[in-house]
Amino acid sequence: MSASSRSLTSVRMQVEFAAEHGVPVASLLPGSGIEPRWLTRNDVQIEAEQELAVVANLCAELGDSAELGLAMGQRYHLSSYGVWGFALLSSGTFREAVALGQRYLDLTFAFNRVTLEEQSGQAALVIDDGDLPEGVRDYLLARDASAIMMIQQELFASRMPLSRLQLRLPARATAPFEAVFGLAPEFDQPVNRIGFAAGLLEQPLPQANPVTARLCEQQCQQLLAQRRRRVGMAARVRELLLARPGHFPTMEQLADEIGVTSRTLRRRLLAEDTRYRELLDEVRRLLAEQWLLGGGLRQEEISARLGFSEVSNFIHAFKRWTGQTPARYRRQKKQ
Repeated sequence: MSASSRSLTSVRMQVEFAAEHGVPVASLLPGSGIEPRWLTRNDVQIEAEQELAVVANLCAELGDSAELGLAMGQRYHLSSYGVWGFALLSSGTFREAVALGQRYLDLTFAFNRVTLEEQSGQAALVIDDGDLPEGVRDYLLARDASAIMMIQQELFASRMPLSRLQLRLPARATAPFEAVFGLAPEFDQPVNRIGFAAGLLEQPLPQANPVTARLCEQQCQQLLAQRRRRVGMAARVRELLLARPGHFPTMEQLADEIGVTSRTLRRRLLAEDTRYRELLDEVRRLLAEQWLLGGGLRQEEISARLGFSEVSNFIHAFKRWTGQTPARYRRQKKQ
């Protein structure tokens, strides 16, 4: 299971899915540590185990149903994954998209590991569900496999023909699977394998764009490093700072909001080998880079949003963070 944090998007989608089946949000969040008010925010990061707790509650309410997982997986469009989805969409070929998807799988909401196999003119995506708890395994296997098919369909703008579908699931009605995969699965298999002709890996993607692909992969690298680096109190502080660009609190104000003294906050951050100022600089740098590349904002606007009193202070700080001025950073990244 992924050790990096993830956004609340997947939890929010499953809460909506459960509500359509008559299950209220109050039944899905117990044991997850997720507050209902977080579901309306876009800045909150959670651990995979927290989403798994939500999934366990969902399966307890509706049953660990592979059919439910298939339906849920069809809701995971490329746009659901943020920059990871755009990176895949702009890849040159299906092979490049698969390779990139594997490299940054921890930026998705998958609970299964995915590998690519090739042999004798055939290829397969192998889904390893061995680490999943029994009570959620069928649902999550079906959900992640169904999401793979949705991703593929949006990459090609059509459903890719499969040659074989093997699943570790016990035998059941095949119609829901045929609707998603285009063929009946073989159940009770030792592995989960989605097979197709290897030649499809070299198929060009209709929205390929090498410049966009390169930019998106750079953003994937940065995002994955950031998610993996910050845990515990540091992750919580970083999350709260991201929620209020331009109005960053002092450490004393933030400590009061969290419910600890500033001395306790300082001590806990030091125990995680960081300091409040370092986290504030990290958040400012992340936002500055995003806005320079994709926001269409002038340096003066970015400076103000980041809480700098003068543009010159922003330029000096950005050069300290990256070794180059904001203007040069924007030119280089957009070449």
